[in-house]
Amino acid sequence: MNRATRVALAAVFAAALAAASTSSFWEMSSFTDFIAGKMDGVALSRDGRLSAAPHLDTVFDSGQPVIWSVVNGPGGVLYAATGHHGRIYRIDASGKSSLLWTSDRPEVFALAVNPQGDLYAATSPNGKIYKIHPTSGDAQVTEYFDPKSAYIWALACAPDGALYAGTGDSGVVYKITAAGKGEPYYQTGQGNVTGLMLDSSGRLLAGTEPNGILYRITAKDKAFALYDSTLPEVRALATGADGSVYVAGLGGALAKKIQAAQQNQGLQQDAVPTISTTITVTAQAGAELKPTAPQAVPVQAAPAAATPTPTATTEAVGVEKSAIYRIYPDNTVDTLWSSKEENVYDILPQTNGDLDFITDQNARIYRLTPSRRLTLIAQTNDGEAVRLLRERDTLLVATANSGKLYRLGAAAAGGAYESPVFDANATSRWGRLRWDGEGMKIETRSGNSLRPDNSWSDWSPALTDASGSPITSPNARYLQFRASLTTTAAHLDNISAAYLPQNSPPAVHAITVTQQAPPAPAAKTAAAGSQSAFSISVTDTGDAGPTASTGTATQTMSRSAIQSLLISWSDDDPDSDKLVYELAFRGEGEDQWTILRRDLHDPYVTLDGDALADGRYYFRVTASDRESNPAGSAREAELVSSPVLIDNTPPTIRIQSSARNAATADIAFDALDAASPLRRAEWSLDAGAWTPVAPLDGVLDSRSEQFRLHVTGIPAGEHLLVLRVADSGGNTGLAKVNLR
Repeated sequence: MNRATRVALAAVFAAALAAASTSSFWEMSSFTDFIAGKMDGVALSRDGRLSAAPHLDTVFDSGQPVIWSVVNGPGGVLYAATGHHGRIYRIDASGKSSLLWTSDRPEVFALAVNPQGDLYAATSPNGKIYKIHPTSGDAQVTEYFDPKSAYIWALACAPDGALYAGTGDSGVVYKITAAGKGEPYYQTGQGNVTGLMLDSSGRLLAGTEPNGILYRITAKDKAFALYDSTLPEVRALATGADGSVYVAGLGGALAKKIQAAQQNQGLQQDAVPTISTTITVTAQAGAELKPTAPQAVPVQAAPAAATPTPTATTEAVGVEKSAIYRIYPDNTVDTLWSSKEENVYDILPQTNGDLDFITDQNARIYRLTPSRRLTLIAQTNDGEAVRLLRERDTLLVATANSGKLYRLGAAAAGGAYESPVFDANATSRWGRLRWDGEGMKIETRSGNSLRPDNSWSDWSPALTDASGSPITSPNARYLQFRASLTTTAAHLDNISAAYLPQNSPPAVHAITVTQQAPPAPAAKTAAAGSQSAFSISVTDTGDAGPTASTGTATQTMSRSAIQSLLISWSDDDPDSDKLVYELAFRGEGEDQWTILRRDLHDPYVTLDGDALADGRYYFRVTASDRESNPAGSAREAELVSSPVLIDNTPPTIRIQSSARNAATADIAFDALDAASPLRRAEWSLDAGAWTPVAPLDGVLDSRSEQFRLHVTGIPAGEHLLVLRVADSGGNTGLAKVNLR
């Protein structure tokens, strides 16, 4: 059985088990799955295979926060420029390092070496370009050129001895031919010139910010906009064996972030302009690229100016952070790679057609083949990889947030992969761990905090059976595994862990008792089945529906002109289990519950209006997930309503006395209700308007009340006086008095 078949069967099996609410599976098999973990000496292919990575040797540790630039010098010497104390170091072929020079400016962003072996260094902010000639003793340092610019981002040496400098904030490219002799070579109209390179034909290429335009400059004040990126900054440039140009577009606009950081920190010597990965997108109009006239702003129809104003940038979310483009000799463009998660800071084509590049995520080093097969070949885990350099047959990587220089060596055993933390969403019982691979030692640990800390278990003994080793880590909510490579041929393609989450109990949140209206006549079918306006809800907090009372209201249900009561409830289950219900009731003063319905699957019950006699009742709903879980782990929850008053009987009225005297009459009567307090009393003469009458005690609030009615203005002759009293359930009692 091949790996694809095993994965497919595992997925089907896991889905079937999940539907039965038994075992679930955590599986990692893709590049996206594994890239979320921590890698140390481990490579990751695009198809999701972990393998031994090239060994990373520390060539140089500057002790500084960042190495901004690294260049090759004569005889295998390396020069490294650091921030944020403006230092340049010399590393000889044996790996011995020494401090070559310290600038009076905090940053040395760019270095370049001419064919004679002289070193050029550009300092910022408000710095200058220096020429450094290393000797057996102290370096000979001379001021070479002052462009009068806030920043000098890039340097490039031409075969004819000319030196080019890319500057900001004015976005000017300078050409320097000798000490003190330089002039503006091309004004880009951009804020910053962030990358410079001479292509295979000796033409100067300049990458810019904030509009991310790449220029090909062929003469003074003469340039062609070779490519207009959708990203704000063109930072890294490289040329391929066939004359293609590789371009790294940066969404984080590193130049702008460094400027902002230094401005906020007052341009102090010890200022630390943090490399930020905030995505920045330039607001610009899209237009067809055309050759530009000297000092004109391509793409935008803005007039040329001595000091062009860069286009404003705005923050955006969910767009590309970076991309790598290949511009072919015929000027056609292909996007080789893009990311919404990582910033690419440097690129380096190989002679076999592969492309190596580095990013800011854990200082990762990627390799992209001509067939677009991507492999994470190594990562230093030291913040961000900033510069990539070829040294004979190996690669050198410079990092930020820990200014070190690494050399990539041959594949080596001893690497380790630490998975992301898996969240089972509840305390779980762990099953077996299965994996496809060889040369791996697998261990697990578990805990109940999101991030592993001292409360987590120790790493378990190594699991040995790839076809299914029991996980011995304690039952918990979170799980993590660690894979250690024991051979150079070790690899891991797929790994899965079975687990049984602890069953969480359901919850019943509210019980609602509602009057159901009788069927409407045929002429009123639109209103048929509608509920009356009288509806009371009981929540799991014990609160009733809207009421003027500050306490828990007793629900009162009247059966006047109704056929049924609807008892419904709301609930949920954290595990999305299928629930089964039981509805019970008991009368006030009773101890035993009487079951109304069992094994319900719908959250409601309809009762006949005559099923319960007058009185107060409590309703209890019990919800169980027993149909979705084994008997030993099934859970249930219940909720009891506040008292519900069933009132079906109208009040009775007893006439105590009645006397008429000409135009006046005096009537004494009592009213009594068997179930609920009286709420309204009124009288009507000869079917006229109803007039309220108050009880003797002034407040109509008891089941029994006494009334004295004095009526005046009665015309001569016999008359009919009707008394009407209503209870809390809306039931109405009537009595009549003949006045003669």
